[in-house]
Amino acid sequence: MAIGSAGAPGAPAPAAPAAPSTSSRPSPHPVDGRRQGLRRRRRRPNTLPYALIAPAVAALVVMLGYPLLRLGILSLQKFGLRQQFGQPPDWVGLDNYHRILTDSYFWDVLWRTVTFAMVNVALTIGLGLLVALLMRTVGRGMRLLVGIGLMLAWAMPALTATVVWQWLFDTQYGLVNWAFTKVGIGDYQGHSWLSEPISFFMVATIIVVWMGIPFVAFTLFAAMSQIPKEIEEAACIDGAGPWQRFRDVTLSMIKPVLLILTALSVLWDFRVFTQIYVLQRAGGINRETNLLGVYAYRISIGENRFDVGAAIAVVMVLITLLLTLVYLRQMVRQEEM
Repeated sequence: MAIGSAGAPGAPAPAAPAAPSTSSRPSPHPVDGRRQGLRRRRRRPNTLPYALIAPAVAALVVMLGYPLLRLGILSLQKFGLRQQFGQPPDWVGLDNYHRILTDSYFWDVLWRTVTFAMVNVALTIGLGLLVALLMRTVGRGMRLLVGIGLMLAWAMPALTATVVWQWLFDTQYGLVNWAFTKVGIGDYQGHSWLSEPISFFMVATIIVVWMGIPFVAFTLFAAMSQIPKEIEEAACIDGAGPWQRFRDVTLSMIKPVLLILTALSVLWDFRVFTQIYVLQRAGGINRETNLLGVYAYRISIGENRFDVGAAIAVVMVLITLLLTLVYLRQMVRQEEM
């Protein structure tokens, strides 16, 4: 007879398993709790970034917003010399804009400004790219000397640089006339470089390009420094020559930076003022060499037609905003890449 069997009389019966309680709920998983916390954080608006940029935005509104508003109001009024002495201005609506848009000389100045900007942008980007390639190929010592020279040219104020170049092309004491005469290129004693529109804009282009090359060269050199050497070595192993490596590797890798530099250069060269105005004051002709900014200044200050000058300035601001939108679009594309 088996002792302690399940069916033995007197043996304790096995305990039945406890039924799950319907009133108790399982505790949430830790991962679910984290997800809920992240969702709550996402729903809460983070006001710290807006609070940090609020002082800068307020300063921009005060320093730029009011002048732009005043400029727009002035362009809708008749405001001349009498209004400067207290006579209330009359509202003329869009008459000032109609006056400049139907003036053939305004369109001549506008197309002259666009042409001048395009030529300077092409020369600045092209020469800046060549200087960047030079800095990449030379040794460390020569690269340092080139960088110092570019930095000095970049740090020089526009007015100072224009006066220096004006002296170099001076009619009586200019170094350029003396050098051309000594070399035998021709008799340039007493030659005036600022009396003809072509030579005037040649001197202005030299100044603008000379001041714009350093920024382009430094930026492109920094972009080229980020190109992996493995890609260039692989192209060289595949039999690509120097031109093919530059076209297919270097140029394609720095293309986003090149587009941004082009947009910036267009924006800057379109608003050139100091170089043109100083060269005109040095003996250059005015009517055939006016650009849009100088033309607006001369209309306002020189002829006391502040209303027409304000309308020209508003048109210039609108064109500048359009160019700025192109620049911002290029920046967004680069960030997406």
